[in-house]
Amino acid sequence: MNDANRALKNDPLMEDDDPFMDASDIERLMLGEATREDILVEDRAQSPGKAFGAGATLDPDVLDESADPYMSEPHFDAPEEAVTVDPAFDELREEVAQSTAAMPGGETLYGEVDAEVSEQPIPRIAIAAFCERPETGALIHNAADDRRLARAHVDVELGGLPAAIERFHDATTPNLLIVESGMRGRGLFEQLEELAAVCDADTKVVVIGASNDISLYRSLMKRGVSEYLVPPMTPLHLIRTISDLFLDPEQPFAGKTVAFIGAKGGVGSSTIAHNASWALTEGLQSDAVLVDMDLSFGTAGLDFNQDPAQTLGDALAEPDRLDEALLDRLLVRCTDRLSLFSAPATLERDWEFSPVAYEMVLEKVRRQAPNIILDLPHFWMPWVKQTLLSADEVVVTVTPDLASLRNAKNLFDLVTGARPNDDPPKVVINMAGIPKRPEIPIKDFADALGAPPVLVLPFEPMLFGKASNNGQMITEVDPKSKAAEGFAHLASMITGRVAAPNKKRSLFGNLFGG
Repeated sequence: MNDANRALKNDPLMEDDDPFMDASDIERLMLGEATREDILVEDRAQSPGKAFGAGATLDPDVLDESADPYMSEPHFDAPEEAVTVDPAFDELREEVAQSTAAMPGGETLYGEVDAEVSEQPIPRIAIAAFCERPETGALIHNAADDRRLARAHVDVELGGLPAAIERFHDATTPNLLIVESGMRGRGLFEQLEELAAVCDADTKVVVIGASNDISLYRSLMKRGVSEYLVPPMTPLHLIRTISDLFLDPEQPFAGKTVAFIGAKGGVGSSTIAHNASWALTEGLQSDAVLVDMDLSFGTAGLDFNQDPAQTLGDALAEPDRLDEALLDRLLVRCTDRLSLFSAPATLERDWEFSPVAYEMVLEKVRRQAPNIILDLPHFWMPWVKQTLLSADEVVVTVTPDLASLRNAKNLFDLVTGARPNDDPPKVVINMAGIPKRPEIPIKDFADALGAPPVLVLPFEPMLFGKASNNGQMITEVDPKSKAAEGFAHLASMITGRVAAPNKKRSLFGNLFGG
């Protein structure tokens, strides 16, 4: 290669992966006033932290269909409403998998190899992808098989934006939503407006499009879209995008903590916490980690038929050594979505750890899943108080008697006084209606605390006793019981999520075993 050709090849303006540059960007690049990465960072910084669907003024050039007669038309063929399963689809995953093997010149079948991918695993998040092209769905499936996404739950379907809007019209959106659309103009933004209307505020949205257009990119960023990707791309490109969204060192991912505590001993707070965790993960399809913090008498291991060799006590003994790899070994997988950080449940040691140790461990656990359920013991220690007051939500379990009322009132006063800008604790009345036992009326409880209970569970010794002795949850024993319905309601209350309707069959699920 002669010097002139080499210089031309190395010219940054001749690269194919144009990062959405307009004329002013190109001028700054030619004058050496900015790099390509600087331009992308500046564009993303124009609308930091905006939730998808928040109001924004769109660039009129983007919506001016007269400026581009093809603007509102798909830039690639969208699938018909009824998709025929082509035998060739079975070969797509293999083709996409081969694209990660470097070819001469450092390129792959789908674009350049991207080596700058974080080695840190993605947290236990839910990802839903709605693609217009089977090839894109195959690529996302291959990315989901990567070790960095081993914790995440990835669901891929065809149908693009319309399918996503229909799916989440009556259901809660996942942590990350990936939608593919070949549209650019008014039609795209009208569909995005419909999607925004059904999207939860904490859902991140990635759009896969077909047009490398700076105005479109900037308008999408103003609308709260987290990222806009344009093929060609590899599974590593997608993994890097997800990593950037959930592994930002300046804004590390942190799950919501919900602390369960009993107003007195024996009110069933642990039972409530364990069953609520089950309802949250199995009913709402959201990942969670249950942390049993009663180191001496914790029952979570018994309730889930688990007896791990290493427990929370090991982490608290050396919190400085707790990293992602060690934490993965300490957590026990109860279900595909529910992990348990078990208590030692032994009296052989005096479990005396500083509040700082608990804080360090919980900070690392919060990076594991969107929901962290804390099962607190009924004794008052500095670390219990600190954990309770630092939780995002507090659930107090009581029985309808005077001691519970007094202690619950004290907890309410403490929590609301220390957290004036947060919601007050949620109250669960357990074991209501025990025969021949005098009880304080629910209305009196509500008047004294200034808040009605979110759940009242009747006294059902046969049902709860059977579940406890079998190491099962209430929903497993009797899914149609009032208690099972109550735990589903509580899970929705503490997370703000609603149960998803029965899923439609996924084309890619049929093809690839999803």
